Amino acid sequence: MFNNEQFIQDCIEAMAEGKEAVREVVAKAVSDTASLLSVLGEQEHAGIYPLYRSPELTIINFTWAPCMCLMPHNHQMFSVVGIYSGREDNIFWRRTETGIEAAGARSLGAGDVVALDDSTIHSVLNPIGKMTGAIHVYGGDFFAPHEPRSQWDHETLIEQPWNIEKVKTLFREAEARFNSTSHIIV
Repeated sequence: MFNNEQFIQDCIEAMAEGKEAVREVVAKAVSDTASLLSVLGEQEHAGIYPLYRSPELTIINFTWAPCMCLMPHNHQMFSVVGIYSGREDNIFWRRTETGIEAAGARSLGAGDVVALDDSTIHSVLNPIGKMTGAIHVYGGDFFAPHEPRSQWDHETLIEQPWNIEKVKTLFREAEARFNSTSHIIV
């Protein structure tokens, strides 16, 4: 049975061994999606829900709105993503002389885990018509990273400073957009 306090402690201890050890902790947690859902609850609202935060480690329960897309961005720290409900599609980007270009993709479903290094640039899409729940563990303070983070405009791919308030607004807007159309029968 998933225990939030034990999960946090296991992540703290795994940090001493590095990203792969953290990945194993997350993989164990998301291997029992029913248990995770019983503790964290069904996703009702899109958002960023911190479970733990310190200068060395941040654990966030992300709830992605249906059909929501988050712009390309970096973290400047390693991250481990574990999906416990729904789907999260990642497009990976690489820097070029003039900006960034798509370099690959990975689709994650319930029970899947991926570890990203500190130089990864990715965008995230929830391609399905229901909320997606994901546990993200970061090797640092997600909200106050040691190095400035970036985000890239979806259309122009122009690099800009990371803006967490804009990102929170995107979560709210994506949920509102879905809620305004979910009653329409096609």
